[in-house]
Amino acid sequence: MNKGERKGGRLSVFKGREAKLNYAIFHVFALKGPQTIYDIHKEVKTRKRLRHIRYASVNKRVRSLEKSGYINKIGTKKTKAGFEASIYELTAKAYLAVLLSRINLDCFIEEAEEDALLSAFAALSTAAKLS
Repeated sequence: MNKGERKGGRLSVFKGREAKLNYAIFHVFALKGPQTIYDIHKEVKTRKRLRHIRYASVNKRVRSLEKSGYINKIGTKKTKAGFEASIYELTAKAYLAVLLSRINLDCFIEEAEEDALLSAFAALSTAAKLS
């Protein structure tokens, strides 16, 4: 598999210009737990390909992901400067998106047990009726 290729299908959250930053934000949340935007920015800047990223870009992405339902605001904390900073965490939708971007659906269908396939079928058929 070549560099940059994923095993599974590509979800809209991992497509386009913002895909790298979305994935990095999800990764920070998965490793560190609930974070403020400032803390996310600090962690994202440690990645080799995202050293140039600005706070404003991370702020915009986090707010967009919150609007899309991938991130929830769970509270606030007082900063050293005396301001209130919102604390965010990943939702189940985000964890599922990361998982679906990592798995190969053909392998899942071939290797999963019958009851797991039936559960997945029920969930997907319900989602298909809604759209």
